Amino acid sequence: MKLCLIGHSFGYELEKLIRIFLPFEKIEICENRSRSDRAAVTVLSSENGVTRLSAELILGENTYTDEKALENGAENYEKECERLIAAALYNCFVAASGYTPPWGILTGVRPAKLFSRLCKAEGETAAEQYFKNALYVKPSKTELCKKTVAAEKRITDLSGKSSYSLYISIPFCPTRCAYCSFVSHSVEQARRLIPQYIALLCEELRLTAEIAKKLSLKLETIYIGGGTPTSVTDKQLEEIMSAVAENFPVQSAAEYTVEAGRPDTVTKEKLEVIKRMGASRISINPQTMNDDVLKNIGRKHTAEETEAAFRLARECGFKNINTDLIAGLPGDTSESFKNTIDRVLALCPESVTVHSLSMKRSSTLNTSGLFPEAQMGAAAAEMVEFAEKALENAGIYPYYMYRQSKTVGNLENVGYAKPGTECLYNVYTMDETHTILACGASAVTKMREPGGNNIERIFNFKYPYEYISRFSEIKKRKDGILKFYEKYPADNK
Repeated sequence: MKLCLIGHSFGYELEKLIRIFLPFEKIEICENRSRSDRAAVTVLSSENGVTRLSAELILGENTYTDEKALENGAENYEKECERLIAAALYNCFVAASGYTPPWGILTGVRPAKLFSRLCKAEGETAAEQYFKNALYVKPSKTELCKKTVAAEKRITDLSGKSSYSLYISIPFCPTRCAYCSFVSHSVEQARRLIPQYIALLCEELRLTAEIAKKLSLKLETIYIGGGTPTSVTDKQLEEIMSAVAENFPVQSAAEYTVEAGRPDTVTKEKLEVIKRMGASRISINPQTMNDDVLKNIGRKHTAEETEAAFRLARECGFKNINTDLIAGLPGDTSESFKNTIDRVLALCPESVTVHSLSMKRSSTLNTSGLFPEAQMGAAAAEMVEFAEKALENAGIYPYYMYRQSKTVGNLENVGYAKPGTECLYNVYTMDETHTILACGASAVTKMREPGGNNIERIFNFKYPYEYISRFSEIKKRKDGILKFYEKYPADNK
C-alpha cells in the first residue's frame, strides 16, 4: 500500500494505524498523490486560518474519504494535527473493513499508563472524555484502564527508591509453539548446551548478586521465566535455584515466581524443588483447554494433563497458581474459548492472564477478503470480553495490562487476580517502577533512576550458544550497572 503524506510528516503514526487493519501490508511512503489502486492519501492544508486534514483510502474500485478541521492557533497544534489526520484515516478503514477496533486510534503499548497521566493532568472525567471522543476508545476499554490503574498503583506504591527485581531466563522448551515470538530452543536441539549454559548462568547470578549487595539494593521480587524453565531436569532446576538461594536474600523477597509453563513438563520432583527452594508462585500455562487447538499450535499435551498438573501443584502445597490463556488461536471459536474459561475457573486459580494472539502471516490462511485480520479481531474481541466478565464474576480482577504490535484486533493482554495474589513482578516490569536485574540468554537488565525517570538498558546475547561463547563480554557489561548507580545513587542523595 502507498501511504501518501502531503503537507505533513506524520508517517510513523499513520503507518502504525494502518497496521491495526492490515498488520502484514507492505507500506511504501511517498510525498505525492499516488495513482496506485491500493493507497492511503493523507493531506494537510491551511487556508483562511483553518487547517484541513483529509484522508482518502483507495482499495481497487472503492474509495473512502473523511476530513477534519482545526483552527491554526489551536492549543497543542502539531499534536492535534497528527491526531485528527489519524482519526480521518481510521474512519476510512472502519468504513472499508466493517470492523471498529475497541481501542480506536490508540496504538501505544501501555494504555493504562497514558490514562493515568491524563488523570493526573486533567482529572478522571476529562481523561475518560479524551479516550472516548479524541481516541475513539470504547467505554469498556476505558473502564478496564481505570481498574488496572487503581490496581497497579497499590502495587507500585510498595516499591522504594533502592528496590529492584531479579529476572532469570531459561530459554528452553519441549517444542516451539506455532505462535511463539520469544527466543527459545527445543530441549532436544539444545540438550548438549544446557549444562554449560546453567553453569554460566549460576556464575552470572553470583556476579549480579555481588553488584546488588555493593549498591545496597533491596530485592523485591524474583521471576524465573523462559522459554519453559521446567523443561530442564529437576536436578538442573535445583542447580539454578540453589544459586539464587545462595546469592540473593530469597526469604526477604515479597514474591518468587517460577513459570512451570507447559503442563507436560510438570512433575512432582520439579514442583518439590521449586517449593523447597523458596518460590511462592508458579504459572501453569495451557493457553487453551481445547485439544484440537493445542494440536494446531504445536502443543504435545492435552487439557486433562493441564488439570492433572494443576492438581499436582496444589498437592505439593502451592497456594498461588497462575494460568495463561490466549484469545484468537487458530481453530478456536467463541464457544470453545468459553469452554476453556469454564474449565480453568473450575480449577480455582489465584490468577489468570488472558493474552491476545500476536499474529504471524500464516494466521490469515483461515480467513478471506480484503481485511482477513479484521474477522479474526472481531472473534477475539468477543472472547476477551467474555473472559473479563467471567473472571470478574469469579472474583478475579484485572491488575495489569499491556499491548503488543500485530496483536489480533489490536487487542490487549490482561492479568487478572484474586485480591492479594497479583504478580508484583508483572506490574513492576511493565510500569518500569524500578530496576530489573536480568540474567541469562536474551535477558535485558533495565535500570531506572531511583526517584526519577531516567532508564538505561544492558542487553545479554540472545541465543544460548552466543551466551556461552561470549560470556566474558556479558561479565564486562555488568559494569554498566555500577556506572549507572554512580550517576544515580540508590539513596538518591
